[in-house]
Amino acid sequence: MTDAILTINAGSSSIKFALFTLNAAIHAQPEISGQIDGIGARPHIKAKDAAGRALDDVDLPLSGDGQHHAALDFLVDWLHRHEAGWQIVGVGHRVVHGAQSYSQPVLLDNIIIAKLKSFIPLAPLHQPHNLDGIAALREALPDVPQVACFDTAFHRTQPEIAQLFALPRKITAQGVRRYGFHGLSYEYIADVLPQHLGARADGRVVVAHLGNGASMCALQARRSVATTMGFTAVEGLMMGTRTGSLDPGVLLYLMEYQRMDAKAITQLLYKESGLLGVSGISQDMRELLASDAAEAQEAVDLFCYRIVREIGSLAAALRGLDALVFTGGIGEHAAPVRARVCAALAWLGVEFDVAANARDATRISGAGSDVDVLVLPTNEEWMIARHTAQLLGG
Repeated sequence: MTDAILTINAGSSSIKFALFTLNAAIHAQPEISGQIDGIGARPHIKAKDAAGRALDDVDLPLSGDGQHHAALDFLVDWLHRHEAGWQIVGVGHRVVHGAQSYSQPVLLDNIIIAKLKSFIPLAPLHQPHNLDGIAALREALPDVPQVACFDTAFHRTQPEIAQLFALPRKITAQGVRRYGFHGLSYEYIADVLPQHLGARADGRVVVAHLGNGASMCALQARRSVATTMGFTAVEGLMMGTRTGSLDPGVLLYLMEYQRMDAKAITQLLYKESGLLGVSGISQDMRELLASDAAEAQEAVDLFCYRIVREIGSLAAALRGLDALVFTGGIGEHAAPVRARVCAALAWLGVEFDVAANARDATRISGAGSDVDVLVLPTNEEWMIARHTAQLLGG
């Protein structure tokens, strides 16, 4: 039997999973990967093997309350049924928030889990589901060690000044500060940068993680020095359904004059805004780029404008720019978005190759560009598996 690591990313309506075998090194391509989505409505599993062959693509017979837990139980049973000479010896979980307490992955026990529960007020839309995933897998695999890998951890290398809001110290002391997210994605990009940039990988790099959730990170010596997301995952860039940065006065206006309560404002900020809100059509960049509607064009224009604005801010924090990396679903596949962003960054020395960009090449900067521009797929699951194996001594 070959030992294997299972990675879990449990969200509010979906569970992403991947299984990596432990050989001399963990290969970046999992043996099995997939997702259970539609939890709470119409649960559906879609999975493939290492060769990309479909293993399952069916609705699940789950209904009523407790679908999230039931979906995880189903997943463990499904993995056992598809076992092919391996056994799970560790489970790595993506946990959104580690606050200031955790700057590295940790082996989970009851004390640490209780600590992670105390962070729920810092990430009420994400942390509970991460913890539900941990609880379900500890119950389903009671003898298998579980590891938490934090989305905030990578950003704890930032200078203290970059993590502060201009708030009274007593509020900062309560944990209200800039944490940053998408850390596992940035950690992966930082890890592979030398393969593409050589010694320049340790220079001034901005990574744009663009997807339904979007953020950017400034790297120096492949460590985070600034990022666009702050206290929550709603700050910074415009996203699929999230506003990004917003004047706090807008919220005061909505509370006082529109009589919106916290629940209604949360729904507005996280679910009804962004590309979906501006376009009134879709949160999917592919649909917006294919649309002739003026509203769709405006949504794309605003998305690109906000990216360019934030790159300027991050380049200022870095005192210049040596490389720009696009990753995430939009970053990897939306050539028109990359083209608009690069065109607006000519003043920074960016020159991009139109043909290379059109074919989603790894390097899309022109020969005379002062800034290297890359398109790199991210691999958060691999980072989780590596961290889990290392903590378990593998």
